[in-house]
Parts: sequence; structure tokens; C-alpha cells
Amino acid sequence: MSIEIIQHIRKVIDLSDQEAEEFKSILSEKKLKAKSYLIEPGDQVTEEFYVVKGCLIAYFLDDDGNKHTLQFAVEDWWISDFEAFFNAVPAKLYIEAVEDCELLGINKNLLNTLYERIPKFERFFRIKTTNAFVSLRTRILSSLQKNAKERYLEFCELYPAVEKRLPNYHIANYLGLQPESLSRIRKDLM
Repeated sequence: MSIEIIQHIRKVIDLSDQEAEEFKSILSEKKLKAKSYLIEPGDQVTEEFYVVKGCLIAYFLDDDGNKHTLQFAVEDWWISDFEAFFNAVPAKLYIEAVEDCELLGINKNLLNTLYERIPKFERFFRIKTTNAFVSLRTRILSSLQKNAKERYLEFCELYPAVEKRLPNYHIANYLGLQPESLSRIRKDLM
């Protein structure tokens, strides 16, 4: 499973074979069945995860029990409850496998040690974090500036592999729509 993550990293930074081996040595493998949880509220989150295979969804439930989808993750993406991971606070999110998943986990303490030994990994994760921040900002602006149809079309353009793998209600929730509204949009586009 670790071949994919090394290729992923080499898209961003140069990595010698020795550095790649050292990085692989800190990874843990995790497999999840569909509909099982990687993280639940209250968990202590000490790892972030790279998706080798499968699809996951990150969401939280508000006080009224309403689900709010924050993120999807498919192959070659990263997922965790990042607030809990970075700030050492209890998790607030559910991260659920939509499909059977194979993941590689990176422990925060081992990652910090790796940063000291091979500083270029800190650059890699800084770039990934920056890209995630920009993506989140783009999503927020899209929700403020675009109508439902425009948001859906943008989602399909940005994430075609995700759109085909998720039930209508997950995508609708992510876009801030009712499933019926998304169904009407899809019907109008046909």
C-alpha cells in the first residue's frame, strides 16, 4: 500500500529512496468496512490518514441531530479531524467509510520527529495544508456567491470521481441542499 503514498509525495517534493523508506517506516495500515467509523466525536486523534482505496465522509451532527458534511476523501486524498489532530482536543467529527477502505495512518509524534530528521517533509505537509485551506475558502465563497445549480456543476467539475461514487443525499448535504432539490437540478441538466 505504501507505493501510492510515495508517488503522491514525489509529486510535490524530491525524495531519495532512503527518505522514502524512512517515511514508510512510520506508517500504519488500517482497513475499514463500509459504514464503519474511523473517528467519532470524543476520540483522541493522534493520526492523519492517506486514502489508498475507498471513500470516506467527514461530518458533524448539530444539537438538533442534523448532519453537516465537511469533506469527502477518496484515493490519493488525506482525511482526519484536523482540529483534534493539530490541537490535541477531542474530536468533533464523525469520519465514516462510505466504501470499504484501505488507509495509511501517520502518528503526529512520529511525524514531528520525521520533520526534524528530514525537513522537506514539513514542506510537503505545509503545501498540502495550504492547498486544503485554499480549497475550503473556495468552497465557502462558492456557497456565498453561487446558486445551487452552479455549486453542483462546480462540484462535478472539481470532483468528478467523487460525484459518481456517493449517494445523492451526501452530495446534497455537502452543497447545503435538500436531496429533492439536487434531484431536480440533476433532472434539469439531463
